[in-house]
Amino acid sequence: MNTDVLVIGTGISGLSYAIKLSQKSPSTKITLICKEDLMEGNTRYAQGGIAVVSNFKKDSFKKHIQDTYIAGDCQGNLEVINFVVKEGNDRVSELIQWGTAFDTKKRNELDLVKEGGHSEKRIVHYKDHSGSEIQRALINHIKSIDSIQYFENHILVDLITDHHTKTNHQKCYGAYIISTIDQEIITITSKLTVLSTGGVGQLYEFTTNPKVATGDGLGAAYRAKVRIKGLPYIQFHPTALRPKVNGETFLITEALRGSGGHLKNQNGERFMLNYDKRGELAPRDIVSRAIAKEMLSRNEDHVFLDATNIDSEEFLTYFPMIHDTCMSIGINPLEQMIPVVPAAHYSCGGITVDSNGESSLKGLFAIGECSYTGLHGANRLASNSLLESIVFAHRAALFSVQELSESKIEESFYLQIPEWDGQEYSSNQKLEKTNQLCQKLQKVMSKKVGIFKTNMGLLEASEEMKNLYQETLELYQQNKLTPKLCELRNMVSVAYLLINQAQEIKENKGVFYNNDYV
Repeated sequence: MNTDVLVIGTGISGLSYAIKLSQKSPSTKITLICKEDLMEGNTRYAQGGIAVVSNFKKDSFKKHIQDTYIAGDCQGNLEVINFVVKEGNDRVSELIQWGTAFDTKKRNELDLVKEGGHSEKRIVHYKDHSGSEIQRALINHIKSIDSIQYFENHILVDLITDHHTKTNHQKCYGAYIISTIDQEIITITSKLTVLSTGGVGQLYEFTTNPKVATGDGLGAAYRAKVRIKGLPYIQFHPTALRPKVNGETFLITEALRGSGGHLKNQNGERFMLNYDKRGELAPRDIVSRAIAKEMLSRNEDHVFLDATNIDSEEFLTYFPMIHDTCMSIGINPLEQMIPVVPAAHYSCGGITVDSNGESSLKGLFAIGECSYTGLHGANRLASNSLLESIVFAHRAALFSVQELSESKIEESFYLQIPEWDGQEYSSNQKLEKTNQLCQKLQKVMSKKVGIFKTNMGLLEASEEMKNLYQETLELYQQNKLTPKLCELRNMVSVAYLLINQAQEIKENKGVFYNNDYV
């Protein structure tokens, strides 16, 4: 199968890229690939919203730039921060044009809220499920565009590179994709390939990411020898609901603290002011470490988020999903404190890209959480991830138009790209073994590569991951490829690289914290 542009991943970055490219180049054939249905992915679970300067009477680009740089522990790329912040307004306006219904006040002004690390109210949102609303609007718009086709229930196996074509163009030519339904592997060739595959939360036992966040794009990029940077900078969200809901960790948005919620230990004592003068609204790395220290010092498995001081009408208006989820497990957040714990939330590192979203491999783009743009530095400012996604999706789309017009590879070349080699293997792979290795990986990462790390712990984790890598490789070489084995293969690859990069870091910055460097 051949297409002009292949987009792998259908969150806010992948969908907005496809929409923008279709507008700028209506004749371009665009193919979207997603692991489950179009709705599933990290974007859907974003509660807070998009950080954007829109009230210029109280806010300014300068303030947002400064907040972003400081939150990133002064490690971010100021050039990137500048253009992302300044281009945000136009991109949010486009989301509205495409059907997104953000909350408004009187006179149809956007209703802005404040989150941790921000000096002003600038978060554009839709109640407490902004991501779901954005995803709904983008999907509806995608379905109205004839030049865009999509395939649900398909997973990335590998990128097609010179390794497969026996050429030396130093380019990406598409990807091998496996169906989760019939496990058929298909070859999709493309002039441009865009990875928008999200984060790596499933490397950890507790994560706010959905089950699809297994680092597929990063794993494939690693095998294709694409440059990857900053993987050890994993942001843990301070407040995830302690009891899992239907087997998954539920996020309690930062906006609840922005509305007045307080963190308390199990003695009912508010503790954040002991760690930072900004209290509950300090950047996420500070709040997460503070919670972790409280839990360790008191040998407790959670703290509490007390939101009982928030007006009940305000709570039900702005946080209906949190209210309903808490009620479903027997907690009334209007009257009771919410048990919370930090959980792996966001990867600040990823595939290194330039200002147009292009990676070190020609023809391969990465946008959204799977990319490293330099925006976040050592820690992401709250609600800057969706902002980064729409800005880089726009830039990548504009650059893609130029790249497509200048393509010099003949159409006949793509017809010669070989099909996936490996279908002859017998189907004796045991799902149980795959699941066991996955759980073992999560335990290693959570225990030794979590909020707090040590040099010895990282060394032990590296050795354990080498063994897991070898076991996974044997499964891969001896059995028919399955979607679950694909995910495990990617998770092990990313975890191994993350640990190796962590061992190279010799100072604590942002979300990276090694007890040996205190």
